[in-house]
Amino acid sequence: MKQIIRQFTVLFLVMAVVITTGGCSDDNKSSLQLDKDVWLTVFELDSYPGVIDNTTCTVVVGVPESYNTDEMKVTAIETSESAVASMRAGDVANFSFPQTVRVTSGNTFLDYTVTVKHDEARITSFELNGSYKGIINEGNHTILVYVPTTVKVTDLIPAIEVSEGAEVSPLSGQAVDFTNPVEFTVTCQSAKTVYTVTVIQSDSPSAVYVGLAATIDELNPEEKEAANWMLQNVPNARYVSFEEVRTNAVDLDECKVMWWHFHVDETIDNVDNFRNRAADAISASTSMKEFYQNGGSLLLTRYATFYPAVLGVTDESVFPNNCWLGRAESNPEITTGAWSFVKQTGHENHPIYANLVSGAEANRVYTCDTGYGITNTTAQWITKEKEDWSTYIDYNDWRTKTGAIDLAYGDPNTVVIWEFEPKDNKGRILCIGSGCYDWYTTTDASNDQYHGNVATMTLNAINYLKGE
Repeated sequence: MKQIIRQFTVLFLVMAVVITTGGCSDDNKSSLQLDKDVWLTVFELDSYPGVIDNTTCTVVVGVPESYNTDEMKVTAIETSESAVASMRAGDVANFSFPQTVRVTSGNTFLDYTVTVKHDEARITSFELNGSYKGIINEGNHTILVYVPTTVKVTDLIPAIEVSEGAEVSPLSGQAVDFTNPVEFTVTCQSAKTVYTVTVIQSDSPSAVYVGLAATIDELNPEEKEAANWMLQNVPNARYVSFEEVRTNAVDLDECKVMWWHFHVDETIDNVDNFRNRAADAISASTSMKEFYQNGGSLLLTRYATFYPAVLGVTDESVFPNNCWLGRAESNPEITTGAWSFVKQTGHENHPIYANLVSGAEANRVYTCDTGYGITNTTAQWITKEKEDWSTYIDYNDWRTKTGAIDLAYGDPNTVVIWEFEPKDNKGRILCIGSGCYDWYTTTDASNDQYHGNVATMTLNAINYLKGE
């Protein structure tokens, strides 16, 4: 019996060693040649040394900020004795994305992931006096901080977080006079970035971009692009989270309009989906109703157009009935012509259509040209004249059942912009659910003759809702 136990113990220990050897690779098929080390000990690219972590089987090679990594040469590589690597000194590879180096000895191997990291000098978080968070715009390296009018701006103390290995001047924790904009310089090896920090004193914003994220930096690219535009182009605008609205953490006494642009890379086509993906907005609905009932207006775009049903402006079963996500942000549809929608007859002179760049047809609103990468995320209405399954016979039936006014349509019998007029001293609600209404793209839109219409139309909408 003791002999059987000894044999079982030996077998168990051998199996345990086999399982744990070469554990950095899920595909490791190491044999019982357990005396073979398979470590990567030295790795260099273009003479830049790599930092090797044998626990995680990773190599990180640091290079200057603008260094070209498309064709990098392995200038040094060493392994543990008797092991060989799949790359050799002199090999050239594209390190603009991670590469794998396999180290082998006999039938035992480890796979190392090699990543090239450019020097970067960024401010990742900025806060004044432990209470007032900065709004960072990485595009133009500016930071806005709103503080109450009672706060003395001549000796505010910043708390600054920067990217790994970077340093900042003036220093975090050092009192600074923010009477005028102040430049903060961040450096890390070859990288250098100068941020201009502006402090604005305001007790209550006149316009708010409201979102599900705690801060503007945590928004997805589509929402972040829209929010940053608002803060730069709408006077006394502020980013506020729904959680801050729910807890009354922000003074909204002077706020006239709140804008919510809601994007997710999936189709939201019913109220239950909306509630699941926008839980904080649902939790804040009591405070949002109070804002609306006291005369505050709302601009609701993309999937945020479901919100009137939650706020009781319409019956909860009344929500956009034709919704989809065309493509994800990372894989947009590339337009083969100009995209547009049609102004509804009788509303061609609505304030939101002022000063737009015109296209081939005067009654159309053009929002992008050929070559634009778009998700085509849509939250619109459709009638039976277009689809038999619709619950709305025609436009008149839709108007009666929703209580809304149609301002634009996509295809015939599809409503893409609509509004709820003020009643009983309540605010006005303007909704844009067109797939043409898009802020963020991975393609170069700098020369797109029509894309500026998205910003112009949005500014028109905000001014209209503010009563200006």
